Amino acid sequence: MIKKSDLPSKVCPVCLRPFSWRKKWQRNWDEVKYCSKRCAGKKA
Repeated sequence: MIKKSDLPSKVCPVCLRPFSWRKKWQRNWDEVKYCSKRCAGKKA
């Protein structure tokens, strides 16, 4: 089992909160910039 602290993470440019890798992003992690659809809609 992989620990959450070992997963890659990024900081969302909208809310400035860190977010971790999720399985749904395994194919496009390099393209993920926002932590949620809500932040993607705001685009700071």
